[in-house]
Amino acid sequence: MNINSLLKDNFSLLRNSKGCLFCFKIYNLYMIKKACKPITKDAETHSPMSRNRQKLLFLGIIFVFVFFGSFSVGRYPVPPWDVLKIIINELIPLEQTWNDQMSLVVLNIRLPRVIAAALIGCALSTAGGIYQGMFKNPMVSPDILGSSAGAGFGAALGILCAFGYYGISISAFIFGLIAVIVAVAAASRFRSNVTLGLVLAGIMIGSLFQACTSFIKLVADPTDELPAITYWLMGSLASIRIYDLQMLLPVMLVGLIPLFFLRWRLNVITLSEEEARSLGVNTKRIRILVILCATLVTAASVAVSGMIGWVGLVIPHFARKLVGCDYKILLPAIMLIGGSFLMVVDNVARTLTTSEVPIGILTAFIGAPFFLYLILQGGKKRL
Repeated sequence: MNINSLLKDNFSLLRNSKGCLFCFKIYNLYMIKKACKPITKDAETHSPMSRNRQKLLFLGIIFVFVFFGSFSVGRYPVPPWDVLKIIINELIPLEQTWNDQMSLVVLNIRLPRVIAAALIGCALSTAGGIYQGMFKNPMVSPDILGSSAGAGFGAALGILCAFGYYGISISAFIFGLIAVIVAVAAASRFRSNVTLGLVLAGIMIGSLFQACTSFIKLVADPTDELPAITYWLMGSLASIRIYDLQMLLPVMLVGLIPLFFLRWRLNVITLSEEEARSLGVNTKRIRILVILCATLVTAASVAVSGMIGWVGLVIPHFARKLVGCDYKILLPAIMLIGGSFLMVVDNVARTLTTSEVPIGILTAFIGAPFFLYLILQGGKKRL
């Protein structure tokens, strides 16, 4: 029923019957509510938010499918049913129908690798999506503030000084944090435009650490240390073991959980400073917290896996095309798509050739053409 025609009929009824104005208002509100009820219910069923929730559910199903399917992919095939029973057997003892080699491959090699791929893909894509919104720039990636360059220098320094596996990861993590701290301190001098100051400081610090990394490669032993540095900078999950997750998982949780619960405020910091302050949001405090959390997850990812590019740049764009720009829905979508994407790429990396391909190379091969496709599609829509 049309509400305008309903109001017109009620006004004519009031004029002809000369009824009580109060009774008419009560009756009119009742009729409007009755007329709007089926429309509202239908709108809720077919609203964009409802469709986006359905998409999130679909993405979650894909994530679970890719996660458990990744255990069966590799040089040593393990049937999916046996994979499930091996994992459940760690919680509830089952009758063993698999051999010890299957259990060794699933629990000691593939389990930490698959979990690390899911966490790192989730972390890098989340950091990229948040930075793109905060800096209002679609070309921003997680290394905009120099964390990846700092972590790369820390790892190269650790390899040059023979720190050992743990020492290299810790050195990469510490220098990744130092790079961002220096960039933020330098950007604080920009009183007029803080966002521009962060971008310029991040570019400067990143270039400085890249130059330091190049110098280390120059003085490194070309027969031993230089190949190790080069391979590490390419990015790989081949050396991930269960004890790596003991360092990676706590840092990831500390960084990702606050970002997840702050996702509704991320919509506000994408506005201008004046608009955000008019809504009662302390943009400076939110920005510092976002930078801290994104830096933690980025530095931890690079410290464990090496330099993996394009994930934090491409995945947020794909998620926006799928669910829109509302961070309440966008951030969970970015996490699910990023984790699924890196697990799939890692599966390709360990099965494509006889010797494993560094995962950073594959993400560039896949991410660059896909990003070009998104740019061309956006250009066609504008035309």
